[in-house]
Amino acid sequence: MRLLLIRHGQTPSNVKFLLDTAVPGARLTELGETQAAALPEALAGEDIDALYASTLIRTQLTAAPLAEARGLGVRVRDGIREVAAGDLEMRGDPESAHTYMTTLFAWAAGDTELRMPGGENGVEALGRFDAVVAEAADSGADAVAMVSHGAVIRMWAAARADNVDVPFAAEHRLDNTGVVVLEGSPADGWKAVSWAGAVVAAAGPDTGSGPAGEAVHG
Repeated sequence: MRLLLIRHGQTPSNVKFLLDTAVPGARLTELGETQAAALPEALAGEDIDALYASTLIRTQLTAAPLAEARGLGVRVRDGIREVAAGDLEMRGDPESAHTYMTTLFAWAAGDTELRMPGGENGVEALGRFDAVVAEAADSGADAVAMVSHGAVIRMWAAARADNVDVPFAAEHRLDNTGVVVLEGSPADGWKAVSWAGAVVAAAGPDTGSGPAGEAVHG
């Protein structure tokens, strides 16, 4: 299966660098609406059999133009929502951002019992995302697009793709409406094909700095 993980368009909380992860979350800015409207053309070369979005309204608004262009319904699933910030919700200070990103990349590295302060742990976060991916794979679709969130996409890709590790995912942020394309299946594993338009090496990407550098909020 070909799996396209798409970050939603820009929100006011993105502009303010806030950890906005609770449902329903912020709507799109004017720029975010423009980014969403550009998705059908940006993905014109991709066959998409099914389209998913999270329970946060920004992903559904981002998915809407693509759904209309392809004649697809949007399957809303809580499992692909952003990593819950817990006690850090709506904070934008560097210390909170550092704790948030360090925690989720620790999950990707295998420390899945670690818990976000006041929030979920890695077993829960990976498990819910895995469940939606498994549902899509079981549907028989050859190509699936999921409009989700920057941090959870980077965390899940680092944990599940054979050729993406934590340093790579930490170094390579995903801008609004950026896309990570993977191929594989839950049974056979996943390989990243491209990350924000750049090809990902099959043998393993070049590594960069660790997870403490910067955060992507929602």
